[in-house]
Amino acid sequence: MRPAALISQALEILVALAAAPLFLGWVSQCRAWLANRGAPSVFLPYRNLHKLFHKEAVLAQNASALFRIAPYVVFGTMVVAAGIIPSLSGRLPLVAAADAIALVGLFATARVFLSLAAMDVGTAFGTLGARREMMVGFLAEPALLMVIFVASLISATTALPAISAHLASERLSVDPSLAFTGVAFTLVLLAENARIPVDNPATHLELTMIHEAMLLEYSARHLALMEWASALRLFNYACIGFALFVPWGIAARGIGPLGLSLAVPVLALKLAAAGAGLAVIETLSAKLRVMRAPEFLATAFVFAVLGLLVHILLGGP
Repeated sequence: MRPAALISQALEILVALAAAPLFLGWVSQCRAWLANRGAPSVFLPYRNLHKLFHKEAVLAQNASALFRIAPYVVFGTMVVAAGIIPSLSGRLPLVAAADAIALVGLFATARVFLSLAAMDVGTAFGTLGARREMMVGFLAEPALLMVIFVASLISATTALPAISAHLASERLSVDPSLAFTGVAFTLVLLAENARIPVDNPATHLELTMIHEAMLLEYSARHLALMEWASALRLFNYACIGFALFVPWGIAARGIGPLGLSLAVPVLALKLAAAGAGLAVIETLSAKLRVMRAPEFLATAFVFAVLGLLVHILLGGP
């Protein structure tokens, strides 16, 4: 493996690690502007991570080894996912192994460890949040797989870089099947990342929390890794959306640092637009009751199936 390829792969991962908290801060800032409130600094997530990493961790007496290693596993899976998603280039060493179905398995692995760790200590709210998280994942993964299935039918492959390259080579037009699956993917993104209307990342009311309820027993570096992994998860989902629906701007040929540096501004523009759009959706939406979450995700699955049917009716393979 060439040194330039390794450097480029490391650069893509470093960009993801650095950009994920910034993207989260940008979404929060846009939400504050739309709500006519004083906007927090876009660098606030960095400050929170810095503060948490410099605190001393406090663990429950009955916490097992699973509770201690879960933050590292969850963070590690998100880093690996960031390395195989073609956010800057489609020809990097790890990106070559980016099967979209395996990528869904990576997200599921992080969810399982997060849920098991939440139940490990035995608190009521942690267990409640874990059960809700597994319910959301059980309903969101079929919709996400159906979205990937439609894109793989169009491109005749399940490799995310190949799907992105094929869609980028097509004439710029609105594919009806991708339009339906784009709506489905947006709904899945909101649910999987604990965003409004499925969950509210800013709430601290235990009875309505999903993701935050599972982190109540974590502190210091463990909480920092969980929060960083959450930001990486949102960044990864955004990059999957870019690869499927806005694939232009990804460096398809050169894998050197210079080629990737040219793709960074394009990625930044995409993230800025996606963050603003996400803030608009959250501002215009109301928080759903937990019992309505299955209906929300069933709607996402229906849209994905409609995309599949439209693709078949239009003469697709």
